[in-house]
This record gives sequence, C-alpha cells and structure tokens, in this order.
Amino acid sequence: MTDAVSRISELSKFGWVLGLERMHVLLDKLGNPHKDLKVIHVAGTNGKGSVCRYIYRVLQTAGYHCGLFTSPFLEIFNERIEFDGAYISDSDLQKCSDRVLDKVSEMTEEGYESPTEFEVITAVAFLYFYEKNTDYVVLEVGLGGRGDSTNVVEKPLASIITSISLDHTDRLGDTIAEIAGEKAGIIKEGCPVITASDHPDAIEVFREICRKKHAKLYDSQEIPYEIREENLTGTEFTAEIFGDSYEIEISMPGRHQVQNAVCALYALAVLNREGKIRVDKQAILSGMKEARQNGRLELMGRKPDVLIDGAHNPDGAKALTETICRFCSGKKILMVVGFLADKEVDEALDYFLNITKDFVATEPDNPRKLAASELAVGIEKKGGSAVVKPSVKEAAEYALSQKEDYDVILFSGSLYLIGAVRGIIK
Repeated sequence: MTDAVSRISELSKFGWVLGLERMHVLLDKLGNPHKDLKVIHVAGTNGKGSVCRYIYRVLQTAGYHCGLFTSPFLEIFNERIEFDGAYISDSDLQKCSDRVLDKVSEMTEEGYESPTEFEVITAVAFLYFYEKNTDYVVLEVGLGGRGDSTNVVEKPLASIITSISLDHTDRLGDTIAEIAGEKAGIIKEGCPVITASDHPDAIEVFREICRKKHAKLYDSQEIPYEIREENLTGTEFTAEIFGDSYEIEISMPGRHQVQNAVCALYALAVLNREGKIRVDKQAILSGMKEARQNGRLELMGRKPDVLIDGAHNPDGAKALTETICRFCSGKKILMVVGFLADKEVDEALDYFLNITKDFVATEPDNPRKLAASELAVGIEKKGGSAVVKPSVKEAAEYALSQKEDYDVILFSGSLYLIGAVRGIIK
C-alpha cells in the first residue's frame, strides 16, 4: 500500500456520508478543477460501469485523451482513476493526493467537517484529469446520484442513468420511485439524459424531472436491436439509431450487456448529433468491441470454464443466472459465493439456485461481510449444499481442486470477493 492510499484510507472512519457541502469547500480550495472538465456523468444500479467502459473506449479509439473514474476497485486502488487506457501512476497519485489532503487539513483547521474517503478520491480524480488536459471525462457515480460526491459537476455533456433496482435501500429509499429520484439527481438544466431503465416507475420519475429541468430524455429501451450471435466470449448484434444502422460486436457476454451497449451507443449518437463529440462509425465499432470490464462475467480459464462475476444484488443475480443458463445448459457447475450482509442475499440466492445446487460459501474481505457459516445455512435451507471456506484463498483453492468433477466453476456475490479471486487465479 502506497503512502497516498494509506492516508486516504484513514478517512474511511468517516464512513460514506452523502451531501455536497464538503466537496464544494474542498474543490474551491483546489481552484475548482472540475469546472474545466467535459464530463459524461453515469448513474444507475447495475450496468453503469460497463456503460462507462464502452463510452470511454470509443472516445479513446476516436483519438481523444480521456479520463475514467469508477468504483470500487477490484485489485489495486489505482484502478479507480484511469487516463488514456492506463491507471494513475503511484507518483501521480501521491502528488495529487498530497495536494488534496493538504486542503483537507486546512478545512478541518477552519472548523469544517472532514471530507470522506470517497470525496477525497473524487477530488484527486478531478485534479488529475485537469492537470492531464483531459478532453473528456467519463464519470461514474459512487452511490445514488443526488448527494454523491461526483454530483458537483454543474453541466455535464450528458447524464446517463442505467437500470434501476432495489439496492442500498437504507440510504436511497425502499421503492423504485424513491431510488430513481436519487439517481435522477444528476440530471441538470438543459442537459440531455439517456436512460436504460425498463421500470415504468423509474421512467415516470425521469420524465417529470426532465420536464422541470428542460432536459430532453432519450430512452434506449426504444432502440430496436437484433442479436445475431452470442456465446461466453461476447455478442454480435445490430441496432438502428437516428436512421443509422450499426453492426456491433462486443466482448462482454450476456444479453444485459447488449442493453448496456445499446445505452452507450445511444448516448454517443446523441452527443454526436449535438456536436459535443465527433466520433465516426469505425471508432464506434472498434471501441465497442475492444471495451472490457474486469469482473463482469469474465472468463479466467478453460477446462473447466472458470468465470467471475460481480453480481451482488437481485437484478445482477438475475442477469447472471439468465446468461449462465443460456450458455452452460446441461453443464455441471460449482459456484463460490460470498456476500456483504447488507445485500438482498435471500433473493440473490433464489436466482443462483437455478444455476446449481453445489456451492462453496466464503466471505469477502470487508467489515460488512456475511459470515460464510450463515450463508451456508441460507443455501441449505433453500435446498442447496455448501462447503464452508471463510478464507477467499482457501475457497478458490478448494473450488479449483474440484475441476475434474465440474464443467464450470463460477465465483460471484460481491465485487470485493471477485477482486480477491481475480488476483489469486489470473
């Protein structure tokens, strides 16, 4: 762990507190670097990371110098901040963090509340992208939208909201409409909005807020597309947007990824149409094919197929289940699962038990983890069987030792789990 990461991590004691006051004070002390950035802002429950990755890669392919801010990281802290296809270097991370943390000290000395860990990371990203003279920044919301630290951006080029489902209900609300309202906090006056949500309650919320903000709403669910070929290595499909036909190949498998790709395509088309970017069709085709999101149904090995996926809520579990059932029908599957205790574990397990009855229960490296023994009890109550291996390393080693007996070994339940597994088996 670098000194920068260690110092930032100390702020985790302040938790994840929504609200923009601390960010405004901190960024003002830094000279407001975010105000000079051209931002594409992306929120949503599931799919936002993939949509970010598609747009980022297309803009890179078109020759732009682009920044990408995402969370959480899988293996190393630097993954959160990316520029022109490379993670922020340790030296740049240290330099930017030192400047930001100096201002944090000023704030606390002046009696302001300390920024949280995520707020500091966001400020580091803004400063870094500003100093890199970044053409465009693809900015992923951390939690919610309205009170998320990224929402200091006053006029994004576009606001994108992917799927909406029940997650983080303790913070965002316990209905789709309430959660949609929080996500819709990124909608700004006169800025176009692209959504991939298929829930009528969410769409109604977006329409109403867009009407009040004089923002045009584009619904990617209305874009016609046809899947031509699909397997575990990706999907080929056609789509038509604004009268233009696209023959797209993506390298992230699953029909939910097609929906994410269509959302990204629509956003790019809208930005092209409004003259905010200039991206030709070849850059779109190449960028969409090259885009990859680690830990999203990622194929890590063959014979047996070793797959990792960060599905951690019911909608993610549903999408994963549908994909596995489509591509791995008739195959014997061993599933290694670990969850955070504050997730809808019961409902996710209902989906996962359609994949297999054979599980290894483990624990993500996170204070909010669900005990492996408790998880195993839940699996067995639902008719499955579970071997308990609290250590992720032991769970991975055990699962891989069973490769002679299974056609597929699948790891899922938490991004924290997937990050650890990826480091062990890659």
